[in-house]
Amino acid sequence: MTKTILITGSTDGIGLLTAQKLAADGHRVLIHGRSVTKLETAAVEIEGAVETYCADLSDMAAVKTLATELRAKHDRLDVLINNAGVLKTPQPVLENGQDIRFVVNTYAPYLLTELLLPVIPQEGRVVNLSSAAQAPVNVAAMQGNLAMTDMDAYAQSKLAITIWTREWAKHLPDGPVMVAVNPGSLLASKMVKEGFGVAGNDLSVGADILIDAALGARFADKSGAYFDNDSGAFADPHSAALNASHAAEVMGTIQSFVRANS
Repeated sequence: MTKTILITGSTDGIGLLTAQKLAADGHRVLIHGRSVTKLETAAVEIEGAVETYCADLSDMAAVKTLATELRAKHDRLDVLINNAGVLKTPQPVLENGQDIRFVVNTYAPYLLTELLLPVIPQEGRVVNLSSAAQAPVNVAAMQGNLAMTDMDAYAQSKLAITIWTREWAKHLPDGPVMVAVNPGSLLASKMVKEGFGVAGNDLSVGADILIDAALGARFADKSGAYFDNDSGAFADPHSAALNASHAAEVMGTIQSFVRANS
């Protein structure tokens, strides 16, 4: 059955390869990126049924516009893959003082999911990109009140998206399924090459698990779960995500930010 699937950050890397594989299987793929030129190039590479959407996810107004554009064209979105992410960038602090890693990796996917949830059916899925790199969240940093190193900000933003995946899923017992996935460490993406200076491992490792999470039977009853593709199994995330008070503090911070910027 043909599905309509949105993948953020899909002009290169895991996102692009996932889109190519899904389109080759006959699904309608909606790709997102920050550059019209890159989107046009990606659409040619993907072939099949593909639509392009341009938005800067570091700008919450752009996230809202993106959601409006998507809902104007689609009254049903079967799968949302929140793949877009930032590790290193020349300007990690935005004009509003926020760290771009928390904004793009945590806040933007939360807001986008919230705005698209009305068109995601109960049998649909939200797949969030987590990471093996996870660390307890410093709420002051998350609020833009403390400067962070690249890796600290990235690891904390990835635990934060894992936390909101777990916590939000508890409030949606009838679906859609929400899962957080570490697609695999040091895969051959632009982020890994720029962040760690290594070529990286086969991207198909990451693309294949995202497709499994989006469509596969073993994820159908795993809402709120974290899948660690390094071990090839569902697993507990960092212990901080299992701490109720820490999770509540992170969720409160996310919700306050989203309310103030939506």
